[in-house]
Amino acid sequence: MKFNVLTLFPEMIETYTNFSILKRAVENNTLEINTINPRDFTLDKHKKVDDTPYGGGAGMVLMVQPYVDAYESFQKPENSLTLMMTPQGEPFKEELAVEFSKYDEINILCGHYEGFDERIREIIKPREVSLGDFVLTGGELPALCLIDAVSRKIEGTLGKIESADEDSFSNGLLEYPHYTRPREYRGLKVPEVLLNGNHKEIAKFRYEESLKRTKIKRPDLLK
Repeated sequence: MKFNVLTLFPEMIETYTNFSILKRAVENNTLEINTINPRDFTLDKHKKVDDTPYGGGAGMVLMVQPYVDAYESFQKPENSLTLMMTPQGEPFKEELAVEFSKYDEINILCGHYEGFDERIREIIKPREVSLGDFVLTGGELPALCLIDAVSRKIEGTLGKIESADEDSFSNGLLEYPHYTRPREYRGLKVPEVLLNGNHKEIAKFRYEESLKRTKIKRPDLLK
């Protein structure tokens, strides 16, 4: 999969994706992550990309021309998707991560400051996505969360694709607890069922623990 991220701060995207699992996925050509800076497309000699809002008000608004020109500067394959990270968008959940992983290419618009000139929405017509009912300084952190979550669904990103099948929310429940060495620490022992090698009993235990954890922490999911 290829991600194209329109951002005024490409270093934020490049730094995060240069570590851990995402870095390995890029190196093995499972993922391609590009950044496009609208500053490179502004007609202003000072590289200005924002201005005061018509009608007054606090903050600065991102100008339509640099963003639209930046977006139109590269080709989009037929099986591609364009997203805008905004608190006004639909909530990003596991189901969307799975849906988005079916695309060959995802283009992500990251805002900053007070927000986008409305004509950016009208011209590009992105699908709007939100991480939740809160506001951040820019769209870079939400974009990185989305890239990370979607990438886990793509064959070749994780060591074993099955690792993502048991993540929280993948089956509608929170994930069961995990244990590793030592078998006992400060009086706390690893559950005996995980040590007996009976895979049927282990699967039953983990499912029951998922149910229990979901009932306590997220009872709304059980509905």
